[in-house]
Amino acid sequence: MKFLIHRPRRLRQNARLRALVRETELNAGDFIMPYFVCEGSRVKKPVASMPGVFQMSVDELVKDCRETQKLGIGGVILFGIPAKKDDKASGAYAQDGIVQRAVRELREKVSDLVVVTDVCLCEYMSHGQCGIVSKMRGKEFAIENDATLELLAMTAISHARAGADIIAPSDMMDGRVAAIRRALDAEGLSQTPIMSYAAKFASAFYGPFRDAAQSPPQFGDRRSYQMDFANAEEALREVALDIEEGADIVMVKPALGYLDLVWRVKQKFGYPTAVYNVSGEYSMLKAASRNGWLDEKAVALEMLTGFKRAGADIIVTYWAKDAARWLQSS
Repeated sequence: MKFLIHRPRRLRQNARLRALVRETELNAGDFIMPYFVCEGSRVKKPVASMPGVFQMSVDELVKDCRETQKLGIGGVILFGIPAKKDDKASGAYAQDGIVQRAVRELREKVSDLVVVTDVCLCEYMSHGQCGIVSKMRGKEFAIENDATLELLAMTAISHARAGADIIAPSDMMDGRVAAIRRALDAEGLSQTPIMSYAAKFASAFYGPFRDAAQSPPQFGDRRSYQMDFANAEEALREVALDIEEGADIVMVKPALGYLDLVWRVKQKFGYPTAVYNVSGEYSMLKAASRNGWLDEKAVALEMLTGFKRAGADIIVTYWAKDAARWLQSS
């Protein structure tokens, strides 16, 4: 038999050697934990389609975020569930809105935690779309892009004034990063970064999130503004536009089926890159693990490591707390 010079298995013989040459290290500081904040007190309501995820009142959020902070998780992102909705999304930019109050409480009681706020209107609109709707005729409708930008900018300002560390617009309106950047700067909030959902696709993986955020569209869908999942070059153009408009961090959403784009975005632009490990990806594995088909811990850590290996610097994931504990014990 010919002598083998190259033996890659030499460095795989035991755990110590494998750890020594590991190329990608996953850390709790890479994660952002999503929270769904609702009205009331002492509310911690399970989301049926997302085991382990809850709708929480502000007091419960504060308690949970203290634990999140102790685990060394990089930050949290807040989604609001208002008591009332209307066709102007007035709860999104109200000074006493649910997210604004939650941010102020976190700033006071969990001061060192990085707080990101999702800026979108769907949770606050009575119709569940992400913008102002016009031209309603039967099932036909249109989203008024430029009029929606004004509401998004007002929402971003209200979040930043409340104390949000990062503003994260997720609506996919054209020009929204520029509109938000101009508005923040005009209000003396030029140091507030923007993490843009730069390439957000119209995905079937969002279903459980809409249960959690109580934001399903009451008619139609969101394909006229969220991206076609078949398009990669368009995604790169969207990212380039958001960077040009002033985004500080760019995001690809969803994660699992879009790692080619995470890689391409990181390689092409070199910007801080986030990925959203979305609700359907989470619930899918939860269901499989509960049926004994997959090992939740092993698969989740493999998945999260894959996101980072593909180029993600930041991972928004519902596994943030669990993964932080798993990493501590490994």
